[in-house]
Amino acid sequence: MGLTFDVIPSRIEEITDPELLPEEVVKSLSGQKAVSVAEHETDAVIVAADTLVVHSGDILGQPSDEKEAVAMLQKLSGTSHYVHTGVTILRTDRAGRIERRVQFCERTKVMFAALSSYEIEMYVRSGSPLDKAGAYGIQDDQGAVFVSGIEGDFYNVVGLPVHRFYQHMKEMAPEMLIKARTSHD
Repeated sequence: MGLTFDVIPSRIEEITDPELLPEEVVKSLSGQKAVSVAEHETDAVIVAADTLVVHSGDILGQPSDEKEAVAMLQKLSGTSHYVHTGVTILRTDRAGRIERRVQFCERTKVMFAALSSYEIEMYVRSGSPLDKAGAYGIQDDQGAVFVSGIEGDFYNVVGLPVHRFYQHMKEMAPEMLIKARTSHD
């Protein structure tokens, strides 16, 4: 989209109510992240996202270690799961108050091929799965080969549903999109 941005870590403790549905969890976490950053940013558009993998009703966040990454990949092997990404867009005024807020969740179905123990072991050894929900990255060279198909937004599986984000940005901050287009012409 040609947008310029700064990455500002939110520093929230990611705690949610275990009774929440996955859609509510990712929206809650993205909202907490956005509000945390908004406390220190004036006259800004803040975008925060959170992604979870849901397999047979179980939420799979980021694995805590290699052993958990192996267990997650074994669970996903030869099955399908859903990737939920919650996005919060906030606009703050010059005084730092939140003027506008948009929040949504996108869901994509991902089908995995059957994985051998060797494939899982090699992928986990690469270190890539350790910072990703569900212990894989569809954008990784190795993680991509595990995915046999998807239904929905590919970019949602990467971590930001680009089309839906763009649609909301046209409403929230159209001047940012116009500025990005004209600065690259």
